[in-house]
Amino acid sequence: MSYELKDLRLFKAIVQAGNLSAGAAAMHMTAPSASYRIKNLEYTAGSPLFVRSAKGMALTPAGEALARHADVLLANLQAMQEEVGAYARSLKGRIRVLANSSSLNGFIIPSLARFLASHIDVDLQEADSEAIAGAIRRGDADIGIFAGRAQDAELQCELYAIDRLICAAPTEHPLAARPRIGFAEALSHGFVCMDRASSNFHFLQTQAAKAGQSLNVRVHAHDFASVLYLVRAGVGLALVPTSVAEPDLRAGTMAGIALVDAWALRDLHLVTRQDASNAGLVRQFADMLLHDPLVTATRSREPGAPWMTGASQA
Repeated sequence: MSYELKDLRLFKAIVQAGNLSAGAAAMHMTAPSASYRIKNLEYTAGSPLFVRSAKGMALTPAGEALARHADVLLANLQAMQEEVGAYARSLKGRIRVLANSSSLNGFIIPSLARFLASHIDVDLQEADSEAIAGAIRRGDADIGIFAGRAQDAELQCELYAIDRLICAAPTEHPLAARPRIGFAEALSHGFVCMDRASSNFHFLQTQAAKAGQSLNVRVHAHDFASVLYLVRAGVGLALVPTSVAEPDLRAGTMAGIALVDAWALRDLHLVTRQDASNAGLVRQFADMLLHDPLVTATRSREPGAPWMTGASQA
């Protein structure tokens, strides 16, 4: 059994508003997307949570119980975030971070935006996952985050986040109605890709080669925001992390198609040198990244569970 924080926040918004549409609007969701999420929440809870009527939505006894527990959980989460934020504000110095494109755009940059204080400097660079562990071992960077796991006695390797690569598609694309496909099937269509130097594009090329097919690149874009803009405009498909595509999937502005390929579900690990001081800036900054509530939430999801959001399946 696994509860999504976003579903619990939506549940509380609907309780406070008394109806689905107002609750969805408070969470910047469409009503169909919110309805899908609430149905999933009721399935997880194993019981109806609302009595729906023309006057609005009233809680069932199970819903009242969930509301009490959700109040405590969300209050504790807020307290934790405030504590972590205060902890981050006490950090001073300079940190060098290497990360693959998925962790960089889906998790690290949002974490820094929430917690980074002005008196700490971060040299943040993108690199291929295969190169990051070696760079940390050589001392070229302080912290590395990448897909995979480092088996090295000189490195401390910790699970950072779990993310799934999906095939993002325009809503009118021939594949958009498919809940899941194999990557090889997607390769018969045109792709919107990241810059040629990006780790995401290198990975995409590698998987296409392993499938024995060539990659039909319609256009390269310099960041994920541009890639997703072009997907929404109908230019082509894109291979992106769920964490990056989630706002569009929630809003229903694009479709997210699950990939059945085993490599699509990826464990992202954080590595530092074993000889880094536990009391030093590197360890403190690594702990700040590891303890971001939005990152830790991904580690509680069941392995292999479908991560499609309601908007992409509504």
